[in-house]
Amino acid sequence: MKNYLMAGIGGTLAGILVTTQLAGPLVAQESGRNTSVYEQLDLFGNVFERVQQDYVEQVDSKTLIEAAINGMLTSLDPHSSFLSASDYEDMQTQTRGSFGGLGIEVGQEDGLVKVISPMDDTPAANAGIKPGDFITHVNGESLMGLTLDESVEKMRGPIGSEVTVTILREGESEPFDVKMTRETIRLTVVRTRVEGNAVVLRVATFNDETYDTLKSELAKAVEEAGGIDKVTGFVLDLRNNPGGLLDQAVLVSDAFLDKGEIVSTRGRQPEESGRWNAEPGDLAQGKPMVVLINGGSASASEIVTGALQDHRRAIVVGTKSFGKGSVQTVMPVTSESAIRLTTALYYTPSGRSIQALGINPDIIVQQPPARPADEEEKAPRSASNFSTSERDLRGALNNDSISDEERRQIEEEAKQVEATAKLRDEDYQLAYAVDILKGLAAVDFSAREVADAAKPAVTGEDATSEDAREGAAPATDAAPAAEAEPAVGAPTPTARPANRPTQP
Repeated sequence: MKNYLMAGIGGTLAGILVTTQLAGPLVAQESGRNTSVYEQLDLFGNVFERVQQDYVEQVDSKTLIEAAINGMLTSLDPHSSFLSASDYEDMQTQTRGSFGGLGIEVGQEDGLVKVISPMDDTPAANAGIKPGDFITHVNGESLMGLTLDESVEKMRGPIGSEVTVTILREGESEPFDVKMTRETIRLTVVRTRVEGNAVVLRVATFNDETYDTLKSELAKAVEEAGGIDKVTGFVLDLRNNPGGLLDQAVLVSDAFLDKGEIVSTRGRQPEESGRWNAEPGDLAQGKPMVVLINGGSASASEIVTGALQDHRRAIVVGTKSFGKGSVQTVMPVTSESAIRLTTALYYTPSGRSIQALGINPDIIVQQPPARPADEEEKAPRSASNFSTSERDLRGALNNDSISDEERRQIEEEAKQVEATAKLRDEDYQLAYAVDILKGLAAVDFSAREVADAAKPAVTGEDATSEDAREGAAPATDAAPAAEAEPAVGAPTPTARPANRPTQP
């Protein structure tokens, strides 16, 4: 079995008879003389037979039992669910990197389909779907009263076919339609770019490929920047990252930490509790770091953010994260199907649980809405656009005291400033993060000095001593491994937390 940490307000629904058959004997065995369990199972059997015999229409037995199992699991919490054969296969496909659909992580809240996050470079992202949007209709058909599985099925269809979804968005007075074309979704888990002398690491999800891809792409980006000595710092962009595999979250955290606890899990069963510690080695080689998060950052993303924040390894910038702090274990019940059950809560190194609370950034930076191009053209130019300098004056003296190389360097720095200004219009939060690293480089802060100067991320009675955290032994087989998925599926050194958001 594997543990997964995947964001999702609701799980997809399905069911299987085997689950019910296993539940009764297990409880009866543990309860000993507790005959009430058998009595309740008899009650279920009586109701089942009466429905089959007397319902106005003939009902398939498998459908009835699946619905009963769905009700049992979904009554526990929003993340426990059954994975039918098709759901299980979809989940495994997604965590391997490609699947068909719109590229939306969705869950269910109060009976409504809610967008957790659109995936990078997918029809949903390109159409402007945002975290927090509610999908009310698909091709004009209402989703109210449908299970999450049924809603997702309506959004799926042949590759290349069109689908229209109706969106209800906070701040908009009326629902509006968005038309998209279904595509094969190929997940690009890690992307890198160099902004000035800062390396930006965009991590879109935590699947089986995340850590290895991050390691190789980071090395390429550092080389592109001219070597680690030229790099001012790293931006780890986890915005709209819905989570994924616990082991990958541990590996990515460990990539930037030399020691100390990364995360711990606490469950009802001893085998569900564990602790993971960092090992020596820092891919960023001690350079300052900024982590970007928002309301679409969930589960595994929050584990990484919490670990780097608690250890003062990074400054966290953006808006509060999603707040998914539970661990789901995917347990196969047949060769083709499984159940996903919440088995533990996870805790950051300081001992805090972010369940339903999220992680608050050290610096809150809102992303302003994009300004339409026609508005930009009409916008009045500021006074700075018309400013002059000494060299613009007639007869100004030339500066012959600098060499050609120094002049080239000054011009290059000016270009970087202009590039950052342009970035500020395109992605204000990212530009803010790059500016932080630039400012730290200007005063020659080391990563440790940055951490000491940063606002404490956690205070109060939940904090545990660093000595205690560092002295803890790593939990190598802390929890059974299972399988999981994001929105329609998801599943390393050891166990994996999960939440399976649903992806049409």
